[in-house]
Amino acid sequence: MSIRVLVADDQALVRTGFRLILDAEPGIEVISEATDGESAVRLARALRPDVTLMDVRMPGLDGLRATELLAGPDVADPLRVVVVTTYDIDENVYAALLAGACGFLLKDAGPRLLVEAVLAAAKGEAMVSPSVTVRLLAHFARAGRRDRGRVDVPLTARELDVVLAVARGRTNAEIAAGLHISLSTVKSHLASVQAKLEARNRTEIAVWAWQRGLVS
Repeated sequence: MSIRVLVADDQALVRTGFRLILDAEPGIEVISEATDGESAVRLARALRPDVTLMDVRMPGLDGLRATELLAGPDVADPLRVVVVTTYDIDENVYAALLAGACGFLLKDAGPRLLVEAVLAAAKGEAMVSPSVTVRLLAHFARAGRRDRGRVDVPLTARELDVVLAVARGRTNAEIAAGLHISLSTVKSHLASVQAKLEARNRTEIAVWAWQRGLVS
């Protein structure tokens, strides 16, 4: 079954380019396009795509607010949203992740990274554009310096191993290979960790680990 993608961007050229890239990839299908935040929310709620690619700056309802309406903490059945933008601004990254986005990608990242971001989001994993990852995690590490060294949530030793691997950007398959456990066991540990940390996605798990100085 194909991964169903909704593309939301106010520029026709960008939407066309994303469609051409993604439709050419086996197992991915662009099912609809939105030209602004309001139509993105309406179409996403009606069509329930596997992944929504969301621009930040759009007329009317902006992409960050649209992301929050689709994937935010108050959404009962959140969708997977990857924010894609031209603007490499730290505030946009933080706002997108706090709004519930499971990934953040720059438009100039290239076709391969665009496809990888969609594939990761569809699997429940997260991808942040490499050019902003280090700054992003460094920001959260500084912001949470007071929590450094504290693990105040009852994680098991194996769950902590999985958390550290997630914080280093490992995929589920890489975690399974590195810890010599099955893929289903990794997913089970992740589900338990998310419940204990009240984290909505892998990025929030990584932020939690960086804030406590568990990863450097």
